[in-house]
Amino acid sequence: MNIIHLSAIIASWIDFMPGQIFINTIDQPWIDLTQFPGAQFLPLAEPVPQGSIHRLKMSAGTTIPIHIHWCDEYVYILAGVVETGGITSSAGTFWFTPANTRQGPHKAITDVELLTIRLGAMGAFEFDSGL
Repeated sequence: MNIIHLSAIIASWIDFMPGQIFINTIDQPWIDLTQFPGAQFLPLAEPVPQGSIHRLKMSAGTTIPIHIHWCDEYVYILAGVVETGGITSSAGTFWFTPANTRQGPHKAITDVELLTIRLGAMGAFEFDSGL
């Protein structure tokens, strides 16, 4: 899996104001997640080393396989319907997954957009770790 250095991407988007950072994401390019066809993400911040606050788009039918993050993860569904671990949720749903918890698969039932906060390194996916 390719590691994307969020700090470098985000640094080019930021308008500084003392004490605050504003990012206009309207014209920013989404990054294709080649290991998950139909998924794109837009990094917003790196709150801790190797962590990520990002938006994630999944086209209907896209699946992200079973995986583990070695850190806490928070997800809010901005739009669409997604099934995760057999539970179907729609826009307005928030979920929390503690560190080292096996999760997924995540399947986009419709086109989906998520806001995700991950407080550490990405983790391992079933196709590269034997989960």
